[in-house]
Amino acid sequence: MRRDFTYIDDIVEAIIQLLPRAPQSNAEGSTACSSPSVPWLYNLGNNQPVRLLDFIEILEKHLGVPAKKEFLPIQPGDVPETYADIENLEADTGYRPTTAIEVGL
Repeated sequence: MRRDFTYIDDIVEAIIQLLPRAPQSNAEGSTACSSPSVPWLYNLGNNQPVRLLDFIEILEKHLGVPAKKEFLPIQPGDVPETYADIENLEADTGYRPTTAIEVGL
């Protein structure tokens, strides 16, 4: 299984990059996006899925303790891989998260 882990500083930087594009309220109280071609919603994430066993191995290394692993069948509703699609974020701001999982942990 693979998951997309994102360092908090990368999320904060993505939000900072998006602030100039935030919807603005007009006199009537409705909101309008500052740029009509910019999507209102963005996925914020690392877009670099990591194998869960690799994640655990990195934690073991940093903590100096082996994990007690109990392997179970895939659970209902679980998926083999998840990651953020940051195409709109990158296209509209040029920003892409840069913190590797080893550094973030």
